[in-house]
Amino acid sequence: FGHRGACARAPENTIESFKLACQQGASYLEMDIHLTSDGEPVIIHDNSVSRTTGRRGRVENMSLAELQRLDAGYNFTMDYGRTFPYRGKGLTMPTLDEVLTTFPDVGLTLELKKTRSGVEQVVQNRLQRYGAEERVIVASHHHDALQRFRGVAPRVATSFSKDEVRDFLVRMRGGSLAGYRPPGTAFQVPEYKGLRRVVSKPVIDAIHELDVEVHVWTVNEPIHITRLLEWGVDGIMTDDPACAVANV
Repeated sequence: FGHRGACARAPENTIESFKLACQQGASYLEMDIHLTSDGEPVIIHDNSVSRTTGRRGRVENMSLAELQRLDAGYNFTMDYGRTFPYRGKGLTMPTLDEVLTTFPDVGLTLELKKTRSGVEQVVQNRLQRYGAEERVIVASHHHDALQRFRGVAPRVATSFSKDEVRDFLVRMRGGSLAGYRPPGTAFQVPEYKGLRRVVSKPVIDAIHELDVEVHVWTVNEPIHITRLLEWGVDGIMTDDPACAVANV
């Protein structure tokens, strides 16, 4: 999975970054969705535009036209701020529509961020419009958002929310998985949460017993990629797909 595209080598969550991730061999693209003030789904991770564009403002308070006048490559650097190779190159914040039409055959993980109400129905409408329901996994840390999305899009695959991950791990460690029904089709988690290990060989095996895939984020070091694949994870989310592919 290209995490925000190939964001180690191109500005995150841009068409440029997604194209590079595909060229490097990523089979899925991972990205984040907010709604604009005029109800358009745009691809950006943060609630604010400042970290990536160098300007100020909250995404939910800005129109699509305002957001697309910003330079989505403004703050990208690979040398700790000595140079900014994408600044002024015309990179804009893409819409979900643009992603779905530019990458019609690529698998997508769409993370719903804490944004304006109604994002779940808007995303489902776009997936239906472009016939993309079968190639998408919808994710969210926020349990309520994921539940609302499942309500409007029962045919679309989803990951586990943060609450659902915690519930599974508590049940597994307590030996109480009898009768457990997984809420999603993908267990997308970090290897560690703080100092606590989330992903281990026993966890992977238990998830696989439920016919659920395990996708681990965000893994960039070859030694960790190799170890996780040996344990049997189904997907690696990485900032550098070229590095990950070279170590598969």
